[in-house]
Amino acid sequence: MKKVVVIGGVAAGLKSAAKVRREDPEAQITVFEKGSLISYGACGMPYYVGGLVADVNEFMKTPAGAMRNPGFFKNVKDIDVRIRTLVTAIDRAAKTVTVKNLETNEETAVPYDKLVIATGASPVRPPLPGIELGGIHQFWHPDDAVAVRSGIDAGRIKSAVVIGAGLVGMEMAEAFKTRGVDVTVIEMQERVFPAFLDVEIAGSVAKYATENGIKLLLGEKVERFNGEGTVREVVTDKRVIPADIVVLSIGVRPNTELAKAAGLAIGPTGAIAVNEYMETSDPDIYAGGDCVENTNIISGKKVFAPMGSTANKHGRVIGENIGGNRVKFRGVLNTVAVKVLNLHVGKTGLTEREAKELGYQYVTAMVAGPDKPHYMPGSKPVTIKLIVEADSRKLLGAQAFGEGEVVKRIDVMAAALTMGMTIDDLFDMDLAYAPPYSSPIDNVAVAANAIMNKLEGKLKGISSLTAKEKMDEGKAIFLDVRSPEEFNQIRLANCRGVKNIPLGQLRTRLSEIGKDDEVIAFCKISLRGYEAACILEGAGFENVKVMEGGIVSWPYACEK
Repeated sequence: MKKVVVIGGVAAGLKSAAKVRREDPEAQITVFEKGSLISYGACGMPYYVGGLVADVNEFMKTPAGAMRNPGFFKNVKDIDVRIRTLVTAIDRAAKTVTVKNLETNEETAVPYDKLVIATGASPVRPPLPGIELGGIHQFWHPDDAVAVRSGIDAGRIKSAVVIGAGLVGMEMAEAFKTRGVDVTVIEMQERVFPAFLDVEIAGSVAKYATENGIKLLLGEKVERFNGEGTVREVVTDKRVIPADIVVLSIGVRPNTELAKAAGLAIGPTGAIAVNEYMETSDPDIYAGGDCVENTNIISGKKVFAPMGSTANKHGRVIGENIGGNRVKFRGVLNTVAVKVLNLHVGKTGLTEREAKELGYQYVTAMVAGPDKPHYMPGSKPVTIKLIVEADSRKLLGAQAFGEGEVVKRIDVMAAALTMGMTIDDLFDMDLAYAPPYSSPIDNVAVAANAIMNKLEGKLKGISSLTAKEKMDEGKAIFLDVRSPEEFNQIRLANCRGVKNIPLGQLRTRLSEIGKDDEVIAFCKISLRGYEAACILEGAGFENVKVMEGGIVSWPYACEK
């Protein structure tokens, strides 16, 4: 009988244990978990605080409503799960683990044939003055969610400070805002979601968040916390902010202490090194989840990418291989999706910043448009940015945001990246079409078209970043080809060179534009801007560009 020991009872650990059981009905499977809760969905906790999830226990239930506790795993899967037990050492020579019962402090040696390390990661807690005050939460355990929601329900929390504008930080900002709590987000870097969004996309997301009541302090560093027993103020390098509660969300570090002490290899990211079969440097020891590093499918580089979805895939691969198969885990694309109030944000593959750092010769395009035909109720805008290798035409990465359907488009592009598709393949994909879901030419195909036009020299597009630089220089003409009604509703702020000529009048008003001028054409989404550029070039204008994404994707101030 094969003895399988699993260290860690959340996503990767219990997924691997359950898969081993399906592959080997006779195996003796034991899972050790130092905490009192197992197999819980931590990613849902901001939505419990925000009120979308009524009961925190839902995070520990199956879809059928059964609690995933030790009794469930024993009765349904014949897996022995021992909570409040800490694995303190691994003896690779003897093939045993030392286990400490945290209730009795009794230690025992438990033998294994195959061992799984799924020790996860721990949130970073900076050594700042006042960090031990009450009311400072890290949102790594359901107890944090219960404490925060209870405080809001009781009326004790009127103002919140979130430190870190990453996934959990911005999800918590949404939760506080939804519950009527005044919320401020402090981010040391100059943009939101700094780990996975390029500057212009992050700028648009930040603009939306600010316009909808989330206070953002970017490029600002927290120095200390003030209060007596409980936090009352957050002090940065620029100001003092009152706070009834603080949420720390500044990243996590892999829990590798056991692996290091056992002499297992640690990778360049600082996480446990594993091969494509999820084996560590010891072939009898597997590792998965947030404690291991992954391979980026596009770059081939090692990355630390802690995600619940990835942890579950790791668990399945580990279970298959312990069960006698040879299944590979290909790697990750660092695909993420997040909601900020009614704005949806997604990313997959490389960012432009990463493509540049890795030495790719690439081209980008950013397009905006409705997620379904404009005549359909509920049609909302979506902006997509693609990064494509110039010579091979292979897709390298994509980002998207908007109040429309974003995640569908990100998933399509994640599939394309996984299959190594070119931009031509992306356009050729036979995507579903019906007016309730998408336009005849889906946003993904429109973005592919823009890249193909750029590669063929038909589209001379510039990013909003470059357009803003030219605006500040005051040398270019910004040709807004929207209707006067649109122009009066919203327009670029502080734009000295703007000229509003509706597209339908452009051919008869060409004399109002000098042929020696640099002209940057745009409209709401810059589709009419592209038409305008074609008209101007056909009339002999030689220095014409299109501002990609138009007004919808402009990350800077507008006048209304």
